[in-house]
Parts: sequence; C-alpha cells; structure tokens
Amino acid sequence: MTVHELSRADARRIAVRAQLLDSPRPTRLLDVVRHLTMLQLDPTAAVAPSADLVLWSRLGSSYDRAELTKALQDQTLLEHQALIRPREDLALYRAEMADWPGRGELRPWQESYREWVRANDACRRDILERLSVSGPLPSRELPDTCEVAWGSTGWTNNNNVTRLLEFMVARGEVATAGRRGRERLWDLAGRVYPDHPVPSPDEALRVQNERRLRALGIARARGPVSPIEPADVGEAGEPATVEGVRGKWRVDPAQLGQPFAGRAALLSPFDRLIHNRKRAVELFDFDYQLEIYKPAAARRWGYYALPVLYGDSLIGKLDATADRRADVLRVDAIHQDVPFDKKATAAVHREIEDLARWLQVDVQLPARA
Repeated sequence: MTVHELSRADARRIAVRAQLLDSPRPTRLLDVVRHLTMLQLDPTAAVAPSADLVLWSRLGSSYDRAELTKALQDQTLLEHQALIRPREDLALYRAEMADWPGRGELRPWQESYREWVRANDACRRDILERLSVSGPLPSRELPDTCEVAWGSTGWTNNNNVTRLLEFMVARGEVATAGRRGRERLWDLAGRVYPDHPVPSPDEALRVQNERRLRALGIARARGPVSPIEPADVGEAGEPATVEGVRGKWRVDPAQLGQPFAGRAALLSPFDRLIHNRKRAVELFDFDYQLEIYKPAAARRWGYYALPVLYGDSLIGKLDATADRRADVLRVDAIHQDVPFDKKATAAVHREIEDLARWLQVDVQLPARA
C-alpha cells in the first residue's frame, strides 16, 4: 500500500477539517456528535461546560444548549463513562463489557479492580435489586453494603457506591439514565441501552478505530493507554508520513486532496483537536496545558484558557471567564503565540463577540486587546 507523504500544513488541514472546524460550519447538532463520535463531560464551566463549548465551536451562536439537554433526555444521545455518545454507537462499547476488566493477561491494576468488585459482590447485588425495583435513582439512594472499602489517596477514598457503579457500568450492568441537575441517575443497563446486535470485540474495535480516524483525520496507529478515549487508531485508514515529524501515521483517505477553507475558532481545553498534547506539538507546534490546578502565580495562560485556531494554525490562547453575576465575558488576556495580523485579530475578536452573544452576556476586554 502506498505511504502518503504529507507536509505539516497538509496534516494540519486534514486534522482541522476532520474536526469540523473549517468553513462552512455544520448546521445540525446530531450530525456533529455522530461525526465526532463523542463529547467529553467535565464539570468545570469557567466559560461554559466543555461539551457545550465543543458544539458552539462548530455550530456557532445558533447552537442552543437546550437541544443537547433534550437529546440526552430522550436518549438520542447517551452518557457513558463521562462521555456523550450517539445512542446507536453503544453496541460498539457493549462488546467490551463482557470481557471486563480486560482480555488476555490482566495488568496488576485490572486484577485489583476485579478482586475489589468480587469482594463486594453482595453490595453489587443489592444495588441491582434496588434499581430493578425503584430505578432510576441517584447514587445517594443506593445501599452501601460494601465489605471492603475503596481505598484511595484522592477524593474517591471510601466512595464505595460511586466507584462500584463505575465498575458496574464497565461490566454492562448499569448505565446513566439521565441527570437531575448535575446529579447522575442510575438504572439497569437493559432499560437504557438500545437492543441492537452487539458485534464481536474485534469487530467493535475495528469500527471504533475507523470512526475515530474519521473524526481525527490523522493519528498514530499506537499510543499510550487513555482513561477517556484512545488517541490511536490501529490499522484504520492508510499509512502516512508527515514532513519533519518522526514516525508513522494513519490518515483517513477520504480527507486526502480535499479543498480547505479555514476560519477562526475558540476551543474548549478538552477539544479533540488539541486533547492529544503530543500531536498538538508535532503537527501544530502548539504548547498547551490546562492550568486550573496550578496556583495563580504559576499560570502562563490562565485558569481556563481557550486555544485559538486560525485557519490551519493554533495561534494563541484566550484567558476569559464568564461572570454570570455581572453578565459579562471577562477577557483578561489574549496570548499570541505568534503575532496576529490584522485579519487574524479581527477574526478572533468576532469569535469573542459570538461567544458572548451565545452566552447572552457583554464582552469586557482588557485595555489593549
């Protein structure tokens, strides 16, 4: 098979176009989610929740957050392991559930998870019984009859029911059936997931890789294990090299030779275009870290800085906060990784204004923005 030789500009444009961040914008929420395959949930909302920001970056201020809420309520979209996925895709992930905690030789952490669940099998059964009779329910209404407490040096220490529910999701026994405010509601998986045929694990992995590559455009065949969503795509697509970047890539052949019309976009810190920090450096020469856990004095770009895309380049970060009490989008800084020309400056300011319009607040710019 021919190995496609791509310039870095080619690779960047493929990545941007695959993420629906070029022109013209898409127009339908469900089409966007189905193409991207997932939206990551995160409770931080310094500007807006990440899932909403990702959709706004694609759809613009015509995006109505109530539409996402409705899609989750009617279960056109489903929440699964802190990700929102199209309902019809859940069969691909149910294929993995029967093999929990993994196939083949298990790693020590997988064995420890399995043993902890086994030690608390009575509690697991109690939860299933309660949900069978009264579900959907929030976790605080489920019994904690665990005989072995969950041990952790972090915030999950002794958080037995929540941790057990997460393992039961991975096993395909329970599912998130919706939310009451920010609180998840749990129910039996059979009441939530569609009754679609479940492919074999190998076939499911093949399709997942193909869909992930379609959403990313270009990716590595192999990568480190990710607790959220893999960044690699196996043997999906076709082999490629990128000029000036070591190693081999896989590229979606449907993206090759396509025209490119760029635009400006402000991205969520969890946006898939920049989520793989190594790829962001390799293809875009873009250095970025989410700094919400750093002391204020140690931050370079801000608490929740939004990466700035212009055309096929990531050119800076927007340090902004939505102040709901004052009804303003407070812009503290626009960090320029490369000097903005007049067109880039105007385009970025239009996006800031569009973001404020979508949030239904005014813009408060720094003195020299």
